[in-house]
Amino acid sequence: MHHTYTRCDLIRRTWAAGVNGNRKQQASRARVLRDSVLLGRSENSGAPSRSPAGELRSHGRAGGGGGSPACEEKEASDPGSAMSYRYGGGGTVQSLLELCLHCLTRNISKYAADIKSLPPNIKDKLIKSLSIQGWITDTNISMVLHPAVEALDLRDCDISDHALQQLCNCRHLKKINVNVWKNNRLTITSEGVAALALSCPYLQEASFKRCSNLTDSGIRALALNCPLLQIVNIGGCSNITDTSLQALGQNCRSLHSVDFSSTQVTDDGVMALVRGMCSNNLKEIHMERCVNLTDTAVEAVLTYCPMIYILLFHGCPLVTDRSREALEQLVGPKKFKQVSWTVY
Repeated sequence: MHHTYTRCDLIRRTWAAGVNGNRKQQASRARVLRDSVLLGRSENSGAPSRSPAGELRSHGRAGGGGGSPACEEKEASDPGSAMSYRYGGGGTVQSLLELCLHCLTRNISKYAADIKSLPPNIKDKLIKSLSIQGWITDTNISMVLHPAVEALDLRDCDISDHALQQLCNCRHLKKINVNVWKNNRLTITSEGVAALALSCPYLQEASFKRCSNLTDSGIRALALNCPLLQIVNIGGCSNITDTSLQALGQNCRSLHSVDFSSTQVTDDGVMALVRGMCSNNLKEIHMERCVNLTDTAVEAVLTYCPMIYILLFHGCPLVTDRSREALEQLVGPKKFKQVSWTVY
């Protein structure tokens, strides 16, 4: 007979298996995984469940009824976070869901078949756990993806175009971050970004900082297929030119933050961006260390972007004191949240 367990019942089972005996925990991993799925589904539905004894209980506070008085649920500070529980000895026992996620994160290849059948809310928690550890790869990303996924933070993960190409069923994806802060990421190219753009038309945030093999064709595909883009980071993508900014300016009305620092962009590209359909929405522009930019680019931003409050253009050797004067004259009493430049 198939049962769904309450939190208190599951915690007693998990504590007995995980705290008192590692061998027992290892032997019952498959059963624990099944129970976590049931717990996740019941949390989503909010429906009551039955204990192994058949007693009807709600999924509110554990204890009461036929539950053990020593099993008291501790409220989590974040309503969406996994819960922890107190037991009679005064210690704290992790929730079954936490224990299962920890187990799956460290043994993802072993439980591949089980992971694919997990409900979306459990998969989202697993994605977050794997992302923090940097353990999402081209090989395992398909196990945790689901059609309703909305955000992927892959900054610390070893991925390539192949991972982006596996997002073909993730039409509701809104945010993706594959930034790197040390060295360059050579494995993400325009081929992968174009596949992403075709698969995810509702994308709002796309960050590819220091993906040095990314070119204009990838950003153009992104601009043409993802008109809802609000944040784009292509800083450190050394092959990017004016073509990318022209595409963003012509197609992305909602764009309010763009980073194209350390690229080949010139004054013409900046002019095309700030005179485009996003001019009234642009609030944040990072164009530092662009060796081809002059005072003309700075003046264009100040002239055509009335909402701008973050403007970084330090490390641009062709920019002169004229830009500082333009800041004083064109901005007037308006206060920037952040502005930086270099005097040569």
